[in-house]
Amino acid sequence: MALKRTNVYADDSDLFLIKEAAARLGVSEAEIIREGIHRIALAHRVWDEPFVSDEETFDLGGPVDKDEIRSAVTRGHAERERRNRGDAA
Repeated sequence: MALKRTNVYADDSDLFLIKEAAARLGVSEAEIIREGIHRIALAHRVWDEPFVSDEETFDLGGPVDKDEIRSAVTRGHAERERRNRGDAA
């Protein structure tokens, strides 16, 4: 990845938090700032395609409880893993 130099203005309190995090993690302050820029850029990205297809969504009907949600997610994950391995349904 090619890096390009830029200048930004930041609050002293934010810079202090960055300095603390960099020291705690043993990385440069620039690395913390680059990671922050990358995360916020991804958070605001508009995707060309939906995150999941219609086949990967779940219609559970009306109100559902946590056990029904857990079961649906577990089932969906297992089905997706099976497809990714190329196993027959």
